[in-house]
Amino acid sequence: MTASNAPDVVRSAYAQLAVTDLGAARWFWVDMLGFYVQYEDAESLYLRGTDELTHHSLVLRKGDLAALDHISYRVRTPEDVDKAEKFFTELGCPVKRLKKGEGTHGIGDAVRVIDPLGFPVEFFHEIARAERLIQRYDIRHGAEIARLDHFNICTPDIPAAYAHYQSLGFGCSETIEGDEHELYAAWMYRKQTVHDVAFTGGAGPRLHHLGVATHESHQVLRAADIFGSLRKEHHIERGPGRHGISNAFYLYLRDPDGHRVEIYTSDYYTGDPDHETYRWNVRDDRRRDFWGNAVIESWYKEAAPVLDLSGHPQPVTDTVLDESAVQVGADGLG
Repeated sequence: MTASNAPDVVRSAYAQLAVTDLGAARWFWVDMLGFYVQYEDAESLYLRGTDELTHHSLVLRKGDLAALDHISYRVRTPEDVDKAEKFFTELGCPVKRLKKGEGTHGIGDAVRVIDPLGFPVEFFHEIARAERLIQRYDIRHGAEIARLDHFNICTPDIPAAYAHYQSLGFGCSETIEGDEHELYAAWMYRKQTVHDVAFTGGAGPRLHHLGVATHESHQVLRAADIFGSLRKEHHIERGPGRHGISNAFYLYLRDPDGHRVEIYTSDYYTGDPDHETYRWNVRDDRRRDFWGNAVIESWYKEAAPVLDLSGHPQPVTDTVLDESAVQVGADGLG
């Protein structure tokens, strides 16, 4: 149930990652994946996809530890920034108000919090506009990334994550559930696609991956071919494949610091007000890969640490309900 005092979240907007080598990160995210550099300085890169009209959807900043600095949601009005501050203060969460110019370049007034799940999350309304690149076919390269699609986060308490995001007005497109409806994973949205955020059960808080969208499946395949042709195939962790959940065509890659990114296309519309949650059983081996291909152990077990509001790593709590421990078809990770 949406809380009456919740801010009106529009969509997942951008992520900020700490990377240890900015040059290596630029090679991966810009040269190989095809992100457009909107702004850069000695310590950071501000990137966006060719469909995005806002200043950035990914910030890479130099840091001593590879980690998630924060994920960020855009809210509908400036007043919703105030509502976010009040909402999380009343929950007893750490809250930091940032005036325009104090936080991320290109962002107006913002609120950063450590949410009840332990994640660093920013809420903002104002963001600088950017040149329209939608038909700049001449600058497209690599995977031809169009836009940020979603965040996937690891948390040991999926029901708590579900309840928190439901209180923020998020709908649920799909779940993975046990025979007694135990909740193993959930996909939740504000924009009218399958998800803005998904929860993978596991030790957390940690960032599992960023999902970035291309327009067509051949761009996903092209990305894999480019990494292979340059003898950089070790960056490919899983796929290409077709998810059961979301129906999306996917490829998972790891950047030079180990940050995971999913190149993602072909999910579906969720905008009808009576859209029903599709519930997958944890024993259906098509849920993670529609063709029944195995999900490798690193995909379940490895993820990036997250930072608190002072830039220190958040402590991690282990999980009780572990999807990878269920002996399921091709996974075989019991």
